[in-house]
Amino acid sequence: MLRRRAVSFRLPAALVALAVAAVGAAACTPAGAQQNPGWAIATPAGSGGAPGATPAAQAATVVPVIISGEQVLGANRFVFSFLDAKTNLPAAGPDRTVSVAFIAPGETQPGTAVPAEFVWAIEGSRGEYVARTDFPAAGDWRAIFVTQAPNGPKEAIGIQFKVLEHGTTVAVGDKAPASRTLTLADVGGDVRQISTDAKPDPDFYRTSVADAVAAGKPFVLVFATPAFCQSAQCGPTLDRVKKVKAAAPADVEFINVEPYQLASTDGRLQPVLDAKGQLQSVPAVDEWKILTEPWIFTVDGGGIVRGSFEGVASEQELGDAVKAISGT
Repeated sequence: MLRRRAVSFRLPAALVALAVAAVGAAACTPAGAQQNPGWAIATPAGSGGAPGATPAAQAATVVPVIISGEQVLGANRFVFSFLDAKTNLPAAGPDRTVSVAFIAPGETQPGTAVPAEFVWAIEGSRGEYVARTDFPAAGDWRAIFVTQAPNGPKEAIGIQFKVLEHGTTVAVGDKAPASRTLTLADVGGDVRQISTDAKPDPDFYRTSVADAVAAGKPFVLVFATPAFCQSAQCGPTLDRVKKVKAAAPADVEFINVEPYQLASTDGRLQPVLDAKGQLQSVPAVDEWKILTEPWIFTVDGGGIVRGSFEGVASEQELGDAVKAISGT
């Protein structure tokens, strides 16, 4: 997968002191914040002596929220956002500067900081940040977020999180599961029977994952349900992938899979709920072991996963990943 070059830099010495102090703050969930086992939410306290940073008696103005469900050994897309510490409303935005440094298990000082790219999850409404990093060891890590909103103070906010030796989801470098996903051929060509997209692209439903793997075709696999998405990001994500497809090499297939079991009722797709009234995943979700939706994978002609994008991804990032799997 092609990656844009990241510019690295060191935390200013004054902010290092503030950041290390902030990591020791007690973690808590702000009132009204959504509980999610994939999110680490902390309210750090400020520390004095750092010019331009959060004063000693003033708590940080934002709360970091780790979006990516798991951090694993090796290369990672570290996805996160911010909540306003007072209102619990989204506080991420393209005009907020953000970088992240990490403190490894057993260490006391942050390593080299990396910039984070802002990406709209829902255009003009809610966004997230993506930082690319490598975790060389499993265990208890700490992240230091250095951020500044326009006309606001520069803040260094620390939270703790775990890095696992092995993740749950099919990983980059793994063989792609040959999932038998629904296609237009299964529903007599009626795309409305297999897609909740308001403006479905039929090309996303012509080929199953199993057929693409068997034929040695590179493909982009999207798990997204615009109508029943728990994060409300599936529709915007699918629209972004459609734009990428329009400029993609002709040999790359695009496949969308509705992650929940659906049935057509009165001409509309409705979820098939279990005995407890909960959504039920389709077999492909269990085979790829995704933790959230939306989720995007890129797979090369050899059936090897080359890209994995949880939550958000920019058009540039996806476009680079698609070109990387093309045989042309």
